[in-house]
Amino acid sequence: MDIRPFRAFRYNEEVVGDVGNCVAPPYDVISPAQQQQLYDKSQYNIVRIIKGKTSPDDSNTNNQYTRAAHYFKTWIDTGALKQDPADAIYPYVQDFQLGERTFQRFSFIALARLEEFGKIVRPHERTLNEPIVDRLNLKRATGAKFGLPFILYEDPENAADNLIEKNSRNNPLMDFHDDNIRHRLFAITDRDDIGAITQMMQNKSCVIADGHHRYTTALAYSKENPNPSAQYQMLAFTNIRHEGLLILATHRLVGNLQRFEQEEFITALKDDFELTQYAFDSEQAKTTARNRTFEQMKAEHNLTKNAFGIYCGQNAFYVAVLKNEQAMDSATPDMSAAWRALDVAVLHKLILDKLLGIGQKQLAERTNVEYAKDIGNAVDKAIKAVDARQRQLVFFLNATRWDNIRSVTEAGEKMPQKSTYFYPKIYTGLTIDKL
Repeated sequence: MDIRPFRAFRYNEEVVGDVGNCVAPPYDVISPAQQQQLYDKSQYNIVRIIKGKTSPDDSNTNNQYTRAAHYFKTWIDTGALKQDPADAIYPYVQDFQLGERTFQRFSFIALARLEEFGKIVRPHERTLNEPIVDRLNLKRATGAKFGLPFILYEDPENAADNLIEKNSRNNPLMDFHDDNIRHRLFAITDRDDIGAITQMMQNKSCVIADGHHRYTTALAYSKENPNPSAQYQMLAFTNIRHEGLLILATHRLVGNLQRFEQEEFITALKDDFELTQYAFDSEQAKTTARNRTFEQMKAEHNLTKNAFGIYCGQNAFYVAVLKNEQAMDSATPDMSAAWRALDVAVLHKLILDKLLGIGQKQLAERTNVEYAKDIGNAVDKAIKAVDARQRQLVFFLNATRWDNIRSVTEAGEKMPQKSTYFYPKIYTGLTIDKL
């Protein structure tokens, strides 16, 4: 992949104060409540640009995109955003805790020449049209790149990681905490160090971990804008060999089914799955049953079996383990063996679609399925949602392995949406690239 350094526009603390109050998570994970919180944090928060508020009075000449362009121009004119004096590659270090363990993840931010999806850049998940239109409107209005698609590459020599480690001993350009995660940004300006990273990346093929819509938008924009700078996109790169790279599970809560009978559903599952029931008759026993469910799921996962935890209420958890692998061959004959082996593919095809009538259309419309990322108390909240009859059942998944992702992308295929959750998210507003 062809990458290069750039002179980023960054927040000027002499004008904006605490720059940690000006950045935000990626636009697509910001809820309406969090949007307001980010608005309240600072008048310069990047949310005003990447996910601005809308109004019933919006028009073609006054809307969230024109307001984003106004904010961007004004912040540059007033010095709130200031361009760095020298080209740089920007190391991005995130320190965080998960459970009782602490982690540190290294990334670096650089410009990369846009490539059509293929050998050099491979997507791993499906995209929807609506977010691409939204991001394209923003890019047309502002002529700038704000969000950071998250890209994975493989380098057993750890060339960039070693340089990030060296440069992280310097004073950071930015250092802040948000959502119990420490974020630090540095700058590599030494020509030899920059050359070592760009040379290392020359022969790399990469996988998009997060930000498929942003990358696809950049491709579309590059075809309509003659500016040579439009042929490059600002990306965040992480080595898959880095021990701080974590992939977490995304669980599925199911509701709004017109007709759902638990006994019929459990009976139907037995055609293709071995079922283990963990019944309980008290809150203490419920906790034990929950824990045993996840212990078995993990054990089956370690044996490379497709296993799911299921909770429908009524005093029992279940673990379903695929026993009839030929069922996936029949259900998806046009897909590769790597795709058919995915837990999420088995769940979507043999259970959601086949048994519950939730096909691709319903998944795209999100009429029946809600996604729960396996962070904090997500599992307990999902169980409570079923107990309160807000949802009819929940499917618990193991995290997708990197080897599965690589095999599917090398086959030229895409995984179902929400197959992976790379934690933590890459924040927006650390660096900005203006055409």
